[in-house]
Amino acid sequence: DDQIERERASQHLAGGCCALAAIYLMGKFYVANAGDSRAIIIRNGEIIPMSREFTPETERQRLQFLALLRPELLGKEFTHLEFPRRIQPKELGKRMLYRDQNMNGWAYKKIEEDDLKFPLIFGEGKKARMMATIGVTRGLGDHDLKVFSSNIHIKPFLSCFPEVRVYDLTQYEHCPDDVLVLGTDGLWDVTNDKEVAAVVMEVLTGYEPNDPCRYTMVAQELVVRSRGVLKERGWRLANDKLGSGDDISVFVIPLGGPGNYT
Repeated sequence: DDQIERERASQHLAGGCCALAAIYLMGKFYVANAGDSRAIIIRNGEIIPMSREFTPETERQRLQFLALLRPELLGKEFTHLEFPRRIQPKELGKRMLYRDQNMNGWAYKKIEEDDLKFPLIFGEGKKARMMATIGVTRGLGDHDLKVFSSNIHIKPFLSCFPEVRVYDLTQYEHCPDDVLVLGTDGLWDVTNDKEVAAVVMEVLTGYEPNDPCRYTMVAQELVVRSRGVLKERGWRLANDKLGSGDDISVFVIPLGGPGNYT
């Protein structure tokens, strides 16, 4: 993240990205995630999550706590409190459900003038946004990103620190069909873990266990199915739902099987 900031100044480069990394070291996989990409292990048909997405919903309390400590980061446009919906001026003085950085559930409060500000986190699911700008809360770069038509910087709320999970390969016997799947959000937006596992098993059974191409073909099939087919109404999946409109990058890494491929 520091290097991206230096390049921004020296080479006039802007922008940012999420990061998902898997490192094999002394019999263990270390999977580090900063953003909304995802990694899963498929072992004997079982799905083992190796990451979680960092979004305004999953990191609500961290974001609200920072905003509470440093209210100047919100300018005069946002409130760190969350409400089920946008508060209207006519509701001043009434009681409304809310939650703050310490709450998992909801409570009631009397609506005050400050509560009319736009909430730091607004929306649900894939539509949730922080400061009405961005839907991911960890990643690299984006040092220049600001709230639309304002001088409020988003960067203080974006963490570059990943969450790391460890998987010990020495604890299990792995067959050639056991894999680690890494994918960007373009894959997971339209394909869930079970569907990915089904594609993995379907494609792998069509190749010999010692064929190194089988894993590349799985990755290719996951990309193609998530993008869909171009029709009159845009890119469509097999169930006629919209295909992914985001970038789709997929890696499929074998965890076991023959040591030498021929």
